[in-house]
Amino acid sequence: MQVELATVVKNEKLAKNTFKITVKANLVKEMNTPGQFVNIKIPKTEEFLLRRPISICEINKEKNNFVMIYKTVGEGTKVISKLKAKEKIDILAPLGNGYNMDSLKKGQTALLIGGGIGVPPLYELAKQFKQKGIKTIHILGFNTKEEVFYEENFKKIGKTYIATADGSYGEKGYVTDIIKQKNIKYDKYYSCGPILMLKEIKKLENKKQGYLSLEERMACGVGACYGCICKTKSSSTKRVCYDGPVFKAEEIAF
Repeated sequence: MQVELATVVKNEKLAKNTFKITVKANLVKEMNTPGQFVNIKIPKTEEFLLRRPISICEINKEKNNFVMIYKTVGEGTKVISKLKAKEKIDILAPLGNGYNMDSLKKGQTALLIGGGIGVPPLYELAKQFKQKGIKTIHILGFNTKEEVFYEENFKKIGKTYIATADGSYGEKGYVTDIIKQKNIKYDKYYSCGPILMLKEIKKLENKKQGYLSLEERMACGVGACYGCICKTKSSSTKRVCYDGPVFKAEEIAF
C-alpha cells in the first residue's frame, strides 16, 4: 500500500452516469489480486475531507496502468469525472483483500455475478481465472439498457448473461432470476454488488461455496476508523475495507 500522485491517461463516459478512468502509476506493481480497491483524494478542492473508494477493474503491468469504472453519485465523483488526460490524481492503493485466486483449480468453472457498479472488479477476476485455465460464466445486472457496460469485454472471456430490472435489454429481472431460469452448472460463485443482491444470492445458492464483495461507505479505507463494519456468523464484526471487501459467503451474517 502506498500513496502516489498518479497521472490520468484517459477519462471517458461508458454509460449513463458511468465513467472509465485509466491511470498510470508505479503502485500498479503492487496490484495483484482482483477485488482490491483504491482510495482517491478529490482533486482541485479542499471541500471534500474523505477520499473516495473505487474498485480496480483492470490491471496492466506492461503499460504500468490500471482502470477504474465509477458512477457519478455525488459531488466528489462528479469532480473526478471532469479530470483530463495528463492531470494528476492522489491515490492510496492497493487496499483490502480480494478474491481467493487459489479457490478453484484448472478445468473448474466459476460463476461471476455482478450488479451495477459491482461489475468492474469481476472483469479482472475473469481475466485472471482465464489465465489459470478456469472457465467463467458471467451474470451482470443493471437497472436499464442505458446503464449496461462491458458486455462485450466479458463475452470475449466466457458466456455472459445480462439482466435489466425494467426489461429494456437482455433478460428482464434480476441476476437471481437468471440463476433460477438457466440452471447454470458451476463449482463456486464470486459476486459483487448491492447488499440486497448479495443477500438474495447467498440465500439462493446456500449449498454452494461462494465469495461476496461488500459495498459499504468508507472513511479511512485502511481499517483504522471502524466506519465500515459488517457482522459475521460468529457474532464478531469485521472491517469491510481491511478484512474485506471480499469475504467467504458463509462468514457473513446479513
